[in-house]
Amino acid sequence: MNTKLKCLLLDDELPGLTYLKMLCEQIPELEVVKAFNNPDVFLSEIPELDFDLCILDIEMPMISGIEVANLLQGKLIIFATAYKEFALDAFELDAVDYLQKPIKKERLQMAVQKALKRIQQEIPTKKFTQLQADKGKILLYFDKINYVKTASIDSRDKEVLLDDGSTVILKNISFEKLLELLPTSDFCRINKHEIIKLSIVQFFSADLITTNCTLREKNLVLTLGNSFKKDFLSKLTL
Repeated sequence: MNTKLKCLLLDDELPGLTYLKMLCEQIPELEVVKAFNNPDVFLSEIPELDFDLCILDIEMPMISGIEVANLLQGKLIIFATAYKEFALDAFELDAVDYLQKPIKKERLQMAVQKALKRIQQEIPTKKFTQLQADKGKILLYFDKINYVKTASIDSRDKEVLLDDGSTVILKNISFEKLLELLPTSDFCRINKHEIIKLSIVQFFSADLITTNCTLREKNLVLTLGNSFKKDFLSKLTL
């Protein structure tokens, strides 16, 4: 499942705020909900805003970013400042990261990835999904799935090979929908017609994947499509 962090920005210096907003808009995982250059306005609007993450300047008139962060209980915080001496305070607040100005896009991207990992760790792991099969509703447990392919009779259906060797036909479901439901770190689409669980991979080459699943007493060998290769290789290196 794709995760996009809703983000608020606060920096009392308008040029710095404008630059930070520009950087954030270049990062696909971020959605900038609103940018503020006044901490009082920021705090007055907080109750009405839906957000996951806040990127805060520290040195501001009247109230510091550290004080603001103390009021944002349960929200992820990234501090951005030109001063090193606040790093300990940020650490004690369990901030996601501490960025020194001028901020570089690559460094901000690293901080956003840390925030995403925290969010994902807090999400309870779902172990199954309920889908419509040819024989009725089925509870499909993710750890039992080895392989999914387009059904031979109707391409709108998908055939699932389970770890006990049995198969299930899922009715009228797309690969896109299946990938939304399956744990992204465990499964990967390898061509237009097949999804595999990464743990069944035994060997792979530029265009073939040999699995530890047997079919007619032989190891199942599948094609790795060019347009799916990058995603497959990136998941194997996680």
